[in-house]
Amino acid sequence: MNGAELVLVAHGTRSRAGVETVAALADAVAERVGTVRTAFVDVLGPSPAEALRNVPGPAVLVPAFLASGYHVHSDVPRGVIESGHRRVTVTRALGPHPDLARVLAERLRESGWRPGDSVIVAAAGSSDPRARHDVRRAAAMLSARVRREVPVAYIATGTPTVPETVQRLRAAGERRVFVASYLLAPGLFHTRLGQAGADGVAEPLGVHPAIVDLVAARYLLAAQSLPVSSRSRAAEPRSTAR
Repeated sequence: MNGAELVLVAHGTRSRAGVETVAALADAVAERVGTVRTAFVDVLGPSPAEALRNVPGPAVLVPAFLASGYHVHSDVPRGVIESGHRRVTVTRALGPHPDLARVLAERLRESGWRPGDSVIVAAAGSSDPRARHDVRRAAAMLSARVRREVPVAYIATGTPTVPETVQRLRAAGERRVFVASYLLAPGLFHTRLGQAGADGVAEPLGVHPAIVDLVAARYLLAAQSLPVSSRSRAAEPRSTAR
């Protein structure tokens, strides 16, 4: 193992269940790679800058975002600069990724979806076109798994909204409409999906083994690319998740 510490950066939420999900994900990843710290770009702390200031050696920062928008391209790099830490490697965001599409399909089946039912991918939304492009790619990956077109709808920012898309599909003759929650953890956004009028709403991606694998893989690839002089004996597996 490399001595670089993993800093897992999530959005942040006032939902206790959401915070616990991020902490549980950090704990699961720590069992595989060693120390994991958590940071948040909004709502609660520590911020990425604050977390990095507590890392004495090299760090690998993994953005736990399902699409690369403003938070990934602006908030995270700014946090690295503000920290003053000079040995930080930032990985790609988690999504879109085929493994996430596999988890989405699994969550759909758990919600009662059956082949032939209509599916909507519901994302939080973003004004950043790069994030919207990533969500469309995620929908295309899920479409290949459920073998039908999967439209994208947004919960907070952007159009069409999830309720609008549910209504459109029903008007088009769809008998059963299900929502694939393209969210990492429960919170306000996921709660809103239950009010969209769908026949079923899949649970957020959560702490699925495939997601733990993906975070660990992001970290290990980055840590292995560090110069030998930046490596040291890894700490015993533990998590500093909040």
